[in-house]
Amino acid sequence: MFGRLGPHFSAHFVIDPVNLPFVLALHPDPDNLLLVACQRNNIPPHDAKISGRFLDLLMLVDGELDGDALFFSRELTITGNTEAVVCLRNALDDIDGSIAEEVADMFGPPGRLALGILRRANQRNNSAQGN
Repeated sequence: MFGRLGPHFSAHFVIDPVNLPFVLALHPDPDNLLLVACQRNNIPPHDAKISGRFLDLLMLVDGELDGDALFFSRELTITGNTEAVVCLRNALDDIDGSIAEEVADMFGPPGRLALGILRRANQRNNSAQGN
């Protein structure tokens, strides 16, 4: 995955789930990997920011939604270094399996439970919207 980032492995990203009270700071350097939640009023310096609804971002990471479609429908906003974001997207596309499940597994049963609840909520939301 890190090879696909090219020169952007040292970039700092902010992932902003707009309907949650925090943002995520991501630094994908394999020698200094960082993914932390930050208070919305204390967003760290970053090269690029990706904003959207949490469930859309989750499904985007897992390859269940098309990032281009979200972007052009304005449900996903990208600011800053768009080349770095494209490289991050390409790197995530190379991953087999579910990143969300891997992160949930890091938190054990509570993480898997939370992910299941989020996915069911998304399915209900999609059903209610006729998707």
